[in-house]
Amino acid sequence: MSMKTFAKAVMVAGTALALTACQTQQDKPVAEAAPQLNNQDLYEVAHEGRHYVFDDFATYQQFLTVGETSYRKVFIGGGPKGESLVFGLRGEDKKKLTGLAGVEMYNGNMPAAEDFYGEMRGEDGRLYVFDRLEDMEAVRQTGEAAYRLTQIGTGPQGQSVVFVLNKDNKKQYPEALVKRFKAVNSL
Repeated sequence: MSMKTFAKAVMVAGTALALTACQTQQDKPVAEAAPQLNNQDLYEVAHEGRHYVFDDFATYQQFLTVGETSYRKVFIGGGPKGESLVFGLRGEDKKKLTGLAGVEMYNGNMPAAEDFYGEMRGEDGRLYVFDRLEDMEAVRQTGEAAYRLTQIGTGPQGQSVVFVLNKDNKKQYPEALVKRFKAVNSL
């Protein structure tokens, strides 16, 4: 075998090996990323006769600044007191018909994450803070927290902050919740 013939044989074998390797890589199924539940936080605002719900902190903050949301899903009469229920959406969620964490959690179809955090701004000027979705649902229905620690004038805009407690922790200072509130609101 001449050197020229040997070089061609090596090149053909190398090309065949490369094509086989490429084919093998393409045949492997790509592992899908675990779905993001986005169930770690929920924010609600009673504003101008509507009840707004957000599952994204940035969208919530934008609403607090502007008073509107770019994208929303509205249910006329769906709010806790029969008012319009408005779900503020992120840009990537605007075309979704299902699977919206804020809608699912609000309707009780998705459990909250273990490290849940929630805020509810009432038209009474108070800011309610939660570490359990069940407590948030109870306050949404009744308008009051049975167990609470209230700090007057400590909110981001000087509003009273109500740290909502429950039967299990009513006799304990909610240190972790207070710290998380301050961190979330950059206080």
